[in-house]
Amino acid sequence: MISNQIIYNSIKEASEISKVEFMVSDSIGNNIAKTENCTVIDKKVILSFMQSEADTQEVDGAFLFKVYEDRQVSYVLTAIGGGDTFLVGKLIVSQLQSLVTAYKEKVDRNSFYQNLLLDNLLLVDIYNRAQKLRIDVVKPRCVFVIETDEAHDISINEMVKELFNTQKGDFVTSVNEKNIIVIKVLKEGEDYEQLNDVASMLVDMLNAEAMANVRVAFGSIVNEIKGLSKSYKEAMMALDVGKIFYEQKKIISYITLGIGRLIYQLPVNLCKMFVSEIFGDDIPEEVDEEILQTVNKFFDNSLNVSETSRQLFIHRNTLVYRIEKLQKATGLDVRVFDDALTFKLALMVVNYVRYMEKAR
Repeated sequence: MISNQIIYNSIKEASEISKVEFMVSDSIGNNIAKTENCTVIDKKVILSFMQSEADTQEVDGAFLFKVYEDRQVSYVLTAIGGGDTFLVGKLIVSQLQSLVTAYKEKVDRNSFYQNLLLDNLLLVDIYNRAQKLRIDVVKPRCVFVIETDEAHDISINEMVKELFNTQKGDFVTSVNEKNIIVIKVLKEGEDYEQLNDVASMLVDMLNAEAMANVRVAFGSIVNEIKGLSKSYKEAMMALDVGKIFYEQKKIISYITLGIGRLIYQLPVNLCKMFVSEIFGDDIPEEVDEEILQTVNKFFDNSLNVSETSRQLFIHRNTLVYRIEKLQKATGLDVRVFDDALTFKLALMVVNYVRYMEKAR
């Protein structure tokens, strides 16, 4: 139902303009909103009118009007005033009817998008409901998932909604208490670079204005509405993969997940076998931070010993010593490309296995 405050604001503004007093009763006859000087009509009179076949009725100089929703009486408007009261009352009924329709459509759209994202609709239902709700079927769209550390509140939802243009087809919803979902319609010429800018804007704004620590992930661009569930699943996967392999990143795009996406889709048992083959029974609980920093910098510099030692401000021999220490522990010489690739993969797989075991 529409909030009583919205109804009150509507009749109050109309009363100030028309000098007609209004009262609105709900479907069981209770007074839910009235202007300051409006006479309260007895509840029995309201209920009697609702049960009659008439759409309007005059009672002791007051005009009563029915407001419908799905052919059922949803509200009764009472108008009291001068000579134009009946006409003004009819205009306010039309306004309230539009509010009822708009609210119902909003609720229906929210339900439609939630069921669409969760794959709860048949293909034929998707197109039929989209047509009824006046939603364009063919438009480039992308799904963003905003994850908060704690259950998000109404203020964060409202902040996010203000950033997107619902008139152009954008929509904000949620399927659980920690994730806010944005369905973004792309303008002509927009691509993943612009989507990344949108994600950056969301992170910065929610961090600054809502003091919320958030991560934002987004899926791939889809051209038909039926593909939104795919984009949503990709965004959710990106969130998980980001937590495992790219913990420092606040923005994660599905198309940039790289090898992390491949590992995430492997069976855990297969990953455990791979780790055992690399480390044997001595799977490291934690890799020495100094060694890990050295190896990552070594990888960043394409296995160049001289450049790595320069950037780490250490002697070349110190770097070689650390690499050889790692080789003794694992049997892998990261100066050799194949061994470097194997070690990098092994570390990622270890992180994945631990994450999956914690999630159980």
